[in-house]
Amino acid sequence: MVRILLALDDEIPQARAQTNAIRDIVDTAESAEVYILHVFSDNPEGASVQQVEAVREAQERLESAGVHVNLLEASGSSSDEILRFADEYDVDQICVGGRKRSPTGKALFGSVTQDVILGTHRPVLVCGSTPEEE
Repeated sequence: MVRILLALDDEIPQARAQTNAIRDIVDTAESAEVYILHVFSDNPEGASVQQVEAVREAQERLESAGVHVNLLEASGSSSDEILRFADEYDVDQICVGGRKRSPTGKALFGSVTQDVILGTHRPVLVCGSTPEEE
């Protein structure tokens, strides 16, 4: 069984790209379990992970492909929470989204992505967003 931590923000095109990448991985696995994590930076109203449209869409897409999905939520530092959940669930891979950067910024990943890559021994898949509707 392959276990993947799929860290999503609010961006639906980003979630689609990450979901597409995850589906490609789990299609080759005997079985798969995906933990979808959304980290709220500020959540004074007490929203839940089920209220995030990108999370709901990713869950539906993965479950329709026969993947077992668990929803996780946290508040605080995104990179710290991603790394904490990766360790807690002993995942085989972490999937994060990348951001479009200026020419100068392309030399470095975003701070969350960079912190995750440098903060773990686990493989990290970085996905760009997809503009098309799927």
